[in-house]
Amino acid sequence: MSGTTQPVLTGGCQCGAIRFAVSTQPTRIGICHCRMCQKATGAPFASLADIPEEHVTWTRGKPATFQSSSIAMRDFCAACGTPLTYRMIGRPRVEIMTGAFDRPQDVIPNRQFGTESRLDWVMSVADLPGATTSDNFGAEKTAQIVSHQHPDHD
Repeated sequence: MSGTTQPVLTGGCQCGAIRFAVSTQPTRIGICHCRMCQKATGAPFASLADIPEEHVTWTRGKPATFQSSSIAMRDFCAACGTPLTYRMIGRPRVEIMTGAFDRPQDVIPNRQFGTESRLDWVMSVADLPGATTSDNFGAEKTAQIVSHQHPDHD
């Protein structure tokens, strides 16, 4: 990404040690239910935006890397542990975790993979009762929470 190009999307890890900018809108955004993605994220699935490598710039810090299989590398923040990417070895693309974007609501999945490992209950999550953080903890306790998380911007 050139210095004059305005990023289309930005993001980073939870502590702010790693930041990135993306100079193109991803078109292939998927949810992967495979067991390896479940373990890598500590969640029931990974949500990933597939972007050509030349459109991704690390603007602060460099992520640590773990080779999770014979075909894939996964990048993460060594300071706070935030999972950041999935990269197939030899493929010039980076799949960035959608939750790492500053505006994850703008990175909407349009396909699913690894459905053989999809947990049965995932399909009914939207039907579960919901509560806001304030509803859950109470307004007074919520007002006292001090976040150590980096803000969703620089």
